[in-house]
Formats: sequence, structure tokens, C-alpha cells
Amino acid sequence: MRVERARYFLAAVTTGSLRSAAAACGVSQPTIGQQLTLLEEELDAVLLTRSRRGVRATPAGEALVGPLRRLVAAEDAVREAALASSGTYQGGVAIGGGSVTVEAIIAPVVGRLLTDHPGLRFSVREGSSGDIERAVLAGDLDLGVVTTPGGPPESGLVRNPVLTAPLGVHTRPGHPLADGRAVTWSELGRWPIVTMRPGTVLHQRLRERLPDAEAPVEAMSARTVQTMVLRGAGVGLLARLDSGQTPAGLVWVPLADAEPVEVCVVRRADSQPSRSAVVVRRLIGTRADELTEGLAEGLR
Repeated sequence: MRVERARYFLAAVTTGSLRSAAAACGVSQPTIGQQLTLLEEELDAVLLTRSRRGVRATPAGEALVGPLRRLVAAEDAVREAALASSGTYQGGVAIGGGSVTVEAIIAPVVGRLLTDHPGLRFSVREGSSGDIERAVLAGDLDLGVVTTPGGPPESGLVRNPVLTAPLGVHTRPGHPLADGRAVTWSELGRWPIVTMRPGTVLHQRLRERLPDAEAPVEAMSARTVQTMVLRGAGVGLLARLDSGQTPAGLVWVPLADAEPVEVCVVRRADSQPSRSAVVVRRLIGTRADELTEGLAEGLR
């Protein structure tokens, strides 16, 4: 069985759409439809139901999701071992992200690149989610790791979700909001709010829910938000990607009525990633899985 067909099936199940699956895999929609039909013939089973609303796995398809994921992972592991043994991890990768994703995801990935793949060069650019997506679309960056902006991506871009993170606030221990297990948007609106600058997802979320909120500080980085809160400038609105990221002297309280923030890897839809970019994407996925497990442990 061709492993590419397993990849196409998993993409279709994940996205719920042949069009989106084709974009994520870098092939045309007719190609992915034909390959999925061939996969069903190979396995002698109907794996997907198709309708105007998209596609979904049949019971037979659901039963094969796990085995096919392991098949794809096994091929990836073989390819990576072969590349590593032949020393072909060369070239460069340009990565972009927001301050939160650079700190929690990209920086650890860079550390692993330096240790495991010293022949692979990299560069990192920090900016708002919109800035990073535009740079990826222009070809200035190979990959972006961003908090997912509102609305669909621009034509030519693909967003692949890697994790979700709860939204909440940082306060000093003596602050009234620090006494509860959670806060709401209406409670938050009574206080000065330290937030990220316009153009970021967090600023967008704040203005959608609290358009008249007092925001004395609009920061360039999550670190600045936390520093300003430590100095008493207000309460800080941030997503929590890393359960250990709250600095000493601050308390993190979740927003009970806020949707979680989604983090995605963004890339161009019309180009195949280089081998080096594939390595970086896998490391990003590994780091995202670690953060997801850490957040789950922190909620128990």
C-alpha cells in the first residue's frame, strides 16, 4: 500500500474536506479523490462518506485511523533515520512566530536543531500573527508558528493546527481576581488590562469582547505584559501555552467564558517543503505534543 494514500486519508478525516485535505497535502483535489478511491479498493472497505458538507470517516474508516497514523509515523521515522545517517540535513529554514510561540515552541525547537542537526541553518523572525502569515505568503519565511487569526487564511496559505491553549489573565497575588479559580470577561472589564499590541490575536479577542476596556499598555511581547503586571500596571491577558511559564510573583487565572487560543503551523499551499523544513515541522509537532501533555497535567 502506498503510504501517501494513508496521509491523504488522515488529512481528509482531520479537515473534513477533500479541498482542505488537498491543500494541506500539496496536491489537487481530483488527485486526492482518486487516491482515496484507490485506497478503498486496496482495503476493500468504504472509508469515507462524501456529502455537500464535506467528508467524514465511516465506522471502517474510524477503525483504521490509529493503524494508518502508526504507518505514516513509521515511514517518517525511517526517512528521518536515513537522512540523519547520510548527513543530508543541510540548507536553511526561516521560521517566524509571535512572542508567545517563539518562547514556548520555537526556542526549544532551535535548541534541538543545534544539538541534533548542526548542519542545518536556521533563522527566526518575531512578529504578530498577521505579519508572520504575510511573510510566509511572500516566501520570506518557510514556516510560521502563530496563534490562529480570526477568519480564514489568505488564498495560498495553509494552517495546520498543532495545539490549543487556554486564555486567562496574570495578576499579582493580592489582586481581587487572584482569589477565584476563574474569572469572566465581565469581571475582567472592571480593571485596567495589559495586552498585546494591535494586530495580534489577543488584542483582537479583547476588543471583540470588551471594546471599551481600559488598556494602558499594549505590549510587543508576552514578557513585557508580565513585567508590566508585576509593576502594577493592570492585569495581563495572555494565552497559557506552557504550564510553567508563569513567573514568580504572578498568579495565572483562566478566563472561564473564553474560547481557547489555537496555535497552528502556517505554510504556503503551492510549494513542497524542503527536507530541512520537514525536520523542523516534526520538531514543532513534538514540542506541541509536550506542551499539550503539560497543560493536561496542570489541569488535573
